Amino acid sequence: MRALLSLAGVDVPAGVDAAVWDADGPPPPGVEDVEFYVPPYGRGPEGMSLLERMPRLRVLQTLSAGVEGVLGLVPDGVTLCNAKGVHDASTAELAVALMLAAQRDLPAYVQAQQAGRWTPTSTVGLADSTVLILGYGAIGEAVERRLAGFEVEVLRVARRARPGVAALEQLPELLPRADVVLVLVPLTAATRGLVDAQLLARMKDGALLVNVARGAVVDTGALLNELASRRLRAALDVTDPEPLPEGHPLWTAPGLLLTPHVGGGTAAMGPRARALVADQLARWAAGEPLRNVITGEY
Repeated sequence: MRALLSLAGVDVPAGVDAAVWDADGPPPPGVEDVEFYVPPYGRGPEGMSLLERMPRLRVLQTLSAGVEGVLGLVPDGVTLCNAKGVHDASTAELAVALMLAAQRDLPAYVQAQQAGRWTPTSTVGLADSTVLILGYGAIGEAVERRLAGFEVEVLRVARRARPGVAALEQLPELLPRADVVLVLVPLTAATRGLVDAQLLARMKDGALLVNVARGAVVDTGALLNELASRRLRAALDVTDPEPLPEGHPLWTAPGLLLTPHVGGGTAAMGPRARALVADQLARWAAGEPLRNVITGEY
């Protein structure tokens, strides 16, 4: 049983012959015998280009939670698994950090510090506000746990209703109640452009949109119109297009805080990714069901 991994230090079970390749330099010999493949994180086409050289491939394990860029490339008969759970903590941390930074206007204070100006102001804050989590899954739960001490009301929205969680169809009626709208839905055909001009128009004046999911879930043009009018504010870790090209109007849009898709980029990722891959390899070697299998309902 041969595996090709993109990260070193994984506890490989007995009976599995594993090599490591991080997309820097040529892949190791024996690619044609690989049955379990973990492509390099964030390297896109470079990692996926090996698939056509893996006729025996049976499992493709990504290190990202989102798999929208992989779905159309997975050969027939190959099981696709994502990295659900690996990025929950780091993404939740960034989501809350963006909320706090935007609500307390930290970018303005950074600019004032750089200019040597002492400019105390009163800001919005999070206490007594309502946060709507759009896409309430594992990361949404992690965000809510971190918000527990901030004295906020949380509204939860997911694809399907369940106790305490509203269905997506209820989103238009819930949006006017929210001071902060956090986008966490995966990018699918159903969610592409989901946050469009109509939904943005239903957000209350002065509300904050936070997107740590995928850029294409939000209609960029519609968001730019709202930002230009200064009716809404936003904090984005993801954009459409991405990477954001030089001169794009998002760079200079008023009321916008940008980070360069770093939701998963903390020291917690490595150990959690290694633990997931080790567990998946052990399951695969033992013939047990794999975790995080992506189906047609993704």
